[in-house]
Amino acid sequence: MDYEILLRLLVAMLWGGIVGAEREYRSKSAGFRTMIMISMGACFFTIMSNLIGDESGSDRIASNIVTGIGFLGAGVIFVGDKRINGITTAATIWVVAAVGMGIGAGFYTYSAAACVLVIFILSVLPYFEKVIDKINKSVTYSINCNYSNSIISDIENLFHQNKLKYKLSNHIKKGNELTTTWVVHGSAKSHENFVHTISNNEVVKSFEF
Repeated sequence: MDYEILLRLLVAMLWGGIVGAEREYRSKSAGFRTMIMISMGACFFTIMSNLIGDESGSDRIASNIVTGIGFLGAGVIFVGDKRINGITTAATIWVVAAVGMGIGAGFYTYSAAACVLVIFILSVLPYFEKVIDKINKSVTYSINCNYSNSIISDIENLFHQNKLKYKLSNHIKKGNELTTTWVVHGSAKSHENFVHTISNNEVVKSFEF
């Protein structure tokens, strides 16, 4: 029995499990068991590629791992709440597969370094994202109100007053009602002030963001 192959599979299981535990903690679709299977699968494919391939084509099986992982990653991406979700989880699947391939090829140190960086990115960088959002956050507002010739300019003035940058992306008029959709950028505090202002506006019937 080749204990080196068993060792590589166990190491792949370990590193995949560490990343998977972080994803499971955040209740993501690809969690603990999924990341372990991805890491071990990529590792085993790489080992088999080296064992059954000849010198000129030993990388063929391993190269197709990337294609297969692409289909798997696409399965966790979905559209909801007016935004695309699952991109980070899909990217994590892709990187975990790369870590598994590195372990399968025997590059333990490089694979461990990559996995540590993945954990750092997933665990620490979200706090920096929150800081960035406080400075500049993009929000899509859908505002339904009674129609008037000046209503769009009135809404624009509200954005100006709250120091927000805006772009009208869509507007639909039905009878005496107008629904406008805006893509708005600004600080979290500015968005908060805008929501408070528009909530007390008698012309606005409803709004979503």
